[in-house]
Amino acid sequence: MPIVLIVLRSIADLPKHPLGQGHVATLAGFVGQPVVALLLGVFLAFLLPKRLSRDMVSASGWVGEAVIAATIIIITGSGGAFGKVLRSSGISDFITAHLGDSSSLSILLPFAVAAAIKTAQGSSTVAIIATATIVAPLLESLGLDAPMGRALAVVTIGAGSMVVSHVNDSYFWVVTGFSKMGIKKGYRLQTL
Repeated sequence: MPIVLIVLRSIADLPKHPLGQGHVATLAGFVGQPVVALLLGVFLAFLLPKRLSRDMVSASGWVGEAVIAATIIIITGSGGAFGKVLRSSGISDFITAHLGDSSSLSILLPFAVAAAIKTAQGSSTVAIIATATIVAPLLESLGLDAPMGRALAVVTIGAGSMVVSHVNDSYFWVVTGFSKMGIKKGYRLQTL
């Protein structure tokens, strides 16, 4: 249901206004907001069982299992906010001033930056975007401004963003949560 409502909102927002510009379009715009659509989906999910029991809504029931996904979303959102702070901090200018002249770093710098950001904040996507923003002005001084060099930089950033997966990575919680392993076991198996 949430997907249908979000798609309905997208259709209502098309330039030709296929649902018109009246109350129907306004209602579709409201219920199609992702937060509202997901909340309506939650309410609909409570109507699915014939009878709700205390076990269903407990921490070990299906509601508790769904809360695990909510913590994963919160961790991912926090990682995105941290990545935005890194991009806004001017770290690219700092790296350019201190390491930009060193072409000996070449392909290692994009890898190291992506790995450091991934390890610090957990999200591979944020690590890729932040590293690309930081490294783009450095490509010429690193000798990676040719098309092949840019392609190698992209692959290296991708590899660096997959180096470490620990407690601040939402994927770590997906793996450990759904496979029911503890944090110590997750560090031994998932992080390693």
